[in-house]
Amino acid sequence: MSQEELLLDSGQPNEDNRDRKGRSRIGLVVTGVVGGSLVALYAVAAPFVAPALRKVCLPFVPATTTQVENVLKALRARSGTLVDIGSGDGRIVIAAAKHGFRASGFELNPWLVWYSRYRAWREGVYRSTSFHISDLWKVSFAQYSNVVIFGVPQMMEKLELKLASELPSTAKVVACRFPFPTWIPESTAGEGIDTVWVYDAKTFKSHL
Repeated sequence: MSQEELLLDSGQPNEDNRDRKGRSRIGLVVTGVVGGSLVALYAVAAPFVAPALRKVCLPFVPATTTQVENVLKALRARSGTLVDIGSGDGRIVIAAAKHGFRASGFELNPWLVWYSRYRAWREGVYRSTSFHISDLWKVSFAQYSNVVIFGVPQMMEKLELKLASELPSTAKVVACRFPFPTWIPESTAGEGIDTVWVYDAKTFKSHL
């Protein structure tokens, strides 16, 4: 065998090794990119998907401008503390704060809570608002004299019992989109999907 052939034969394994190492590096890069993408996707999607896995969830459906106006109209003679149960992007809380309420929002989705805090800061009402990442069933609403709820039919009966046992007799409750099943409203405002029902705690607590 000639010297040239010996050189060619001895170089082949090195080239194969380089090819294998190159493919290995590419595989690691692809694996890292795909893995990182999946982690990022989970981080973004989990707060939105997790509520849907609960027995009763509050889907985020932004309140219309008319709904916000109807809530404020229903509470126009009121003041003090206000809580929005399932506060979404914070628009009810922020609007209430602009009308003099000390307003709080409870929301399970952390992304919406962080966005609400940013909106409150941008609107100049961050000192009179607060937003909390929390499950409504694990929170006591005893300190609030005004309650706003954008609920779903599956939860309203259970929420009746919770609010009736926790709220002071001076409280008012405003239900949006869906009324409470057994409580009798003292008044309503708006029509269609923008309807709000106003309930007096003194009345529904007496029934309890």
